Amino acid sequence: MELRQEIPDDHWEVEALMDLCFAPGRTALSSYRLRDDVPPARDLCLVARGSAGEVAGAIRFWPVRIGDRWDAMLLGPVAVHPTRQGEGLGAFLIQSGLDRAHDAGVRRILLVGDSAYYTRFGFAVLRDVVMPPPTNPERVLGVWDWAGVTGDVIRALPDGHRAPIFAP
Repeated sequence: MELRQEIPDDHWEVEALMDLCFAPGRTALSSYRLRDDVPPARDLCLVARGSAGEVAGAIRFWPVRIGDRWDAMLLGPVAVHPTRQGEGLGAFLIQSGLDRAHDAGVRRILLVGDSAYYTRFGFAVLRDVVMPPPTNPERVLGVWDWAGVTGDVIRALPDGHRAPIFAP
């Protein structure tokens, strides 16, 4: 297995893997509005390739803002090809991504997911951070420096402007 930073040439293979794992309708989810017109954090996005060069798994991170005051990274999606599931590749991608983010100085990471799975990586429910509806608040999880952080999660636009993803 080769793990490396995602490069632009990986884009369509990774998108095909995401569609396979989550269905093409995945982009209709409200968390995808946080990604509209926002480039991913390329230094943190990883691709795992099998011995034949196929994309076996991928993880992406996206910059976001909370309450237009705090910066964070939105982890996801994480995808593992169905033929490689159950091998620990998802956990390897998540831990590798977290290690890379930590080394890069990222202070906080959030995601929408199952706490029973993500608590082993240190994630906990974020009671005062609100993802766009209809996200279940019990699935909004964060790791690291969340003390005192409150508010709605909004897009972090590349030009430095901040924009809510839904009308107030």
